[in-house]
Amino acid sequence: MSKKYELLKDDCIEYDGRTLYRIRALRDFRGMKKGDLGGYIEKEENLSHEREAWVSGNAQISGDARIDGNS
Repeated sequence: MSKKYELLKDDCIEYDGRTLYRIRALRDFRGMKKGDLGGYIEKEENLSHEREAWVSGNAQISGDARIDGNS
């Protein structure tokens, strides 16, 4: 499985004592194009690299939250 996004270490925000990183698409999928920016996640465990799941806009995902499947 190839990764579908990367964490941008130089584009981050602080929320509730946690550092969240903006994501950038590494390949085309579900209307996303390689290079498109998404929302913010704390760690890769928050967003699956499989299927079509994505965090968009300025949405923030952290802690034990997990986005996967086609959500």
